[in-house]
Amino acid sequence: MMFTIPAYFSRALFAGLLLTGTAIAAPQPLTDSAATQQEASNNRLDRIVQQGVLRVGTTGDYKPFSYRNADAFIGLDIELAEGLAASLGVKLELVPTTWPTLMGDLQADKFDLAISGISVNMERQKLAFFSQPYQRDGKTPITLCSRQQDFQTLAQIDRPDVRAIVNPGGTNEKFARANLKHAQILVHGDNVTIFQQIVDGKADLMMTDAVETRVQQKLHPQLCAVHPEQPFDFSEKAVLLPRDVVLKQYVDQWLHQDMESGRFARRLETWLAYPWPAAHG
Repeated sequence: MMFTIPAYFSRALFAGLLLTGTAIAAPQPLTDSAATQQEASNNRLDRIVQQGVLRVGTTGDYKPFSYRNADAFIGLDIELAEGLAASLGVKLELVPTTWPTLMGDLQADKFDLAISGISVNMERQKLAFFSQPYQRDGKTPITLCSRQQDFQTLAQIDRPDVRAIVNPGGTNEKFARANLKHAQILVHGDNVTIFQQIVDGKADLMMTDAVETRVQQKLHPQLCAVHPEQPFDFSEKAVLLPRDVVLKQYVDQWLHQDMESGRFARRLETWLAYPWPAAHG
């Protein structure tokens, strides 16, 4: 039950304080600079603009989204990051991260947001925000072209004699462990050279995002994507953000305009057709 102080009692209390000489301090308004600093301390978007730098985490191992070639990052998501920074009028600083350390790096404030072909999932959602999705996808196998018919279903894949290879720490490993109870799961630490392991006969297949299988079958003619138009599940790609509503709203609006203008579709076509270097090892 709520308890309210009657108006006459409030007036009496106020008068009593005056009679006893008790000083009543009036609330002091914040100065313009103090107000600005307080607002900025609670608003990452304002801090980014004031500091003049947007720090973007990216893995550099996921074509066509993010790939580190020598000392430079290239890819669809790198171009998105460049466009986002330009819209803010700030410099772009790309911060290397990895799939196993992605969420920890975000929480440790090593970057302001992450763009790297990041799949939306509920475990990440517990700790962070996602932007509106910019690409729809799902997990599907990639294997030697001669073995496409062997791995059409999860039941065909989940056999003791099948070696499914995964990169650690991301949704590929999570999907494999959730769906494969009998197959062998091989963990390969380098997501760039992982597809060569299948070519070399060290693994039978990998289940990854359909868009990646389309790229990798171009780079490795021996490999074929297995029904990429009908993946095993549904997922979306989005920008990973800290729990800052103002920053999320800005990123959402920028993505919305980029997609509605047709710029995003043109970027995607460009990077899907890009002559990526094939990695060996």
